[in-house]
Amino acid sequence: MAGTDTSRAASIEDGPAVILVEPQMGENIGMAARAMLNSGLGDLRLVRPRDVWPNPKARHTASGADAVIDAARVFDTTAAAIADLTRVYAATARPRDMIKQVLTPRRGAEEMRAGVVAGERVGILFGGERAGLDNDDIALADCVLQAPLNPAFSSLNLGHAVLITTYEWYQAADGTPPAQLPEGRTQPATKEELLGFFERLEAALDACGFMHVAEKRPIMVRNIRNIFQRANLMEQEVRTLHGIVSCLTQPKDDSADKSK
Repeated sequence: MAGTDTSRAASIEDGPAVILVEPQMGENIGMAARAMLNSGLGDLRLVRPRDVWPNPKARHTASGADAVIDAARVFDTTAAAIADLTRVYAATARPRDMIKQVLTPRRGAEEMRAGVVAGERVGILFGGERAGLDNDDIALADCVLQAPLNPAFSSLNLGHAVLITTYEWYQAADGTPPAQLPEGRTQPATKEELLGFFERLEAALDACGFMHVAEKRPIMVRNIRNIFQRANLMEQEVRTLHGIVSCLTQPKDDSADKSK
């Protein structure tokens, strides 16, 4: 549909980052960028795009959303792309082997609005065209976004998926009450802080033999991460968990007992 007023500057607001994980076609990246600017968003992050970046095909299908294309950043891993964020949503079908809260894009947008007002840094993960998000990427998210579509035909083009989600963000602009953090609590932990704790905990569990069955380890890791993701941990709480791991893993001093 036509409707762009070229006399007005493109308005980009603070809002969720859009993270495209392993997008294949530059054309779809461009359509995602166009959908973002339609909804006033400008933070586009690409994880291992298949084709060269910058991509002229992306700029062409962006149809004028050059501000989004020019500011797009490329990352080697999903973890690096979300490191500065405090809350992440995964746009995907509901995972079968993980316990994740599932929201519609509309309900998720309302939650994102409240979080951004409260100072959270939010992002939405979208998978590539061929296979979508894999389980390890979904495990990094706090909850899942799933559009209620025809169950017999619910497949979406990447650009369409971004448009549905970011449109709901734009529509949720009015009437969202700001979320308030309880007094005395620190800021929400970033994904970088959480991943640092996860990696340390998993190393300790490997060392003590908890995850000794190699073929079961990936599922156990995802399940453990999901437990902590659902807790919405704060910075201070992550530091406390690090202290617990330190206490449990440090060698015990038996000298006092031997002296008795």
